[in-house]
Amino acid sequence: MSSKTVDLAAVVGGGYREFWNSRRRYRVLKGGKASKKSTTAALNFIVRLMQYPEANLLVIRAVMDTHRTSTFAQLRWAVERLGVSHLWRATTSPLELTYLPTGQKILFRGFDNVYKIASTTVTHGYLCWVWVEEAFEIADEEEFDTFDLSVPRGEVPPPLFKQTTLTFNPWSDRHWLKKRFFDRPPDNADVFTTTYRCNEFLDDADRAVFERMRRDNPRRYAVAGLGEWGVTEGLIYENWEVAEFDPDTLPEPWRYKRVYGLDYGYANDPTAFIAAAVDPLGRRLYVFDEFLQQGLLNRDIADRLHRLGYAGERIRADSAEPKSTEELRREGVHRVLSADKGPGSLLYGIARLQEYRIIVHPKCRHTAAELSSYAWERDTGGLRSRPRGGNDHLLDALRYAMEDITYFRPVPPAPPPRKAYRGIRAEDVQGHWE
Repeated sequence: MSSKTVDLAAVVGGGYREFWNSRRRYRVLKGGKASKKSTTAALNFIVRLMQYPEANLLVIRAVMDTHRTSTFAQLRWAVERLGVSHLWRATTSPLELTYLPTGQKILFRGFDNVYKIASTTVTHGYLCWVWVEEAFEIADEEEFDTFDLSVPRGEVPPPLFKQTTLTFNPWSDRHWLKKRFFDRPPDNADVFTTTYRCNEFLDDADRAVFERMRRDNPRRYAVAGLGEWGVTEGLIYENWEVAEFDPDTLPEPWRYKRVYGLDYGYANDPTAFIAAAVDPLGRRLYVFDEFLQQGLLNRDIADRLHRLGYAGERIRADSAEPKSTEELRREGVHRVLSADKGPGSLLYGIARLQEYRIIVHPKCRHTAAELSSYAWERDTGGLRSRPRGGNDHLLDALRYAMEDITYFRPVPPAPPPRKAYRGIRAEDVQGHWE
């Protein structure tokens, strides 16, 4: 087999030398957007696997379905970027990558069943490396501990080593990852924070986005730009969490109404769509779907809604663009309605949402990011009763969607009818009379 020389410095770029070479039990990386943390991790794992012929990798995300467009795509990109695609085979059923010269595997699993993950095995070599992407999605530290005791498992012979790599965006300083790895880093962990500044592959337009964020929304810039922990002081919504759930199997389904909201955007602001199941009796709100994208024409929005299966739903949209709403109706989204947007509607909508416990599905990353940075403005006297705009498009859409809850009154199902009295037969009586 012919050899090929790859200049890793040119392919990977700078800012990650210590991360790349770390061999400690835990390698923990938080970073802002565009900090190339996930792509660097993907490149690192492909190179490592080709260097260590007995090693195998298990890739974890909270939800299995999210691998296909994230870690699986990133690792396939890394194979192409390194020019070794002829040495790897990718399959989607099951979802895995195989290094053809040795049979080494990259396996993908969801975190929905920790004990099922623990039974994961490989036929060649050792399952010695784990990559937990978007580790912030794992809300329960005890579940992580249960998993961590099982994978990677057993002794591995030198030069192999056991290591779990965690990569994530630092949405909230209340998450267990901060206390466990960053407040007092343990001796067996290397921890890192990276930003877009170490990504030399960004162009001027990309950097201009961060510069505008730094100027107009310093709080969001601190988290999304500089990789700092999202803080709770001054946050508008504090009663929220990221957790996995199935919107089709929520308990007592009669309590829930599904609501849908749409905030228009195009050039500077993205179009935002959100879907949620709301329990007004228990004050719980489950966000189960979203999309957020710039440059969408109205026909693109309609096409996306048709493909996602929401075109026939009642959708509350931004009333500032009645023309866009009418165009969506002509594109087959017939039940889209303009939201009320009168004086005081912003603060009223916020106050309503603050009454709810908001549970965000792990795939709704943009919603979680907005919740973690949506804060009240400040002046010299403290907090103002006005939100700082900028990173609130999905939350605006959620406020619009909640208007339909005003007209929804959950009604429990009627009890089954009682059977008519037919008297007592001798065979119906158990036991005997004294």
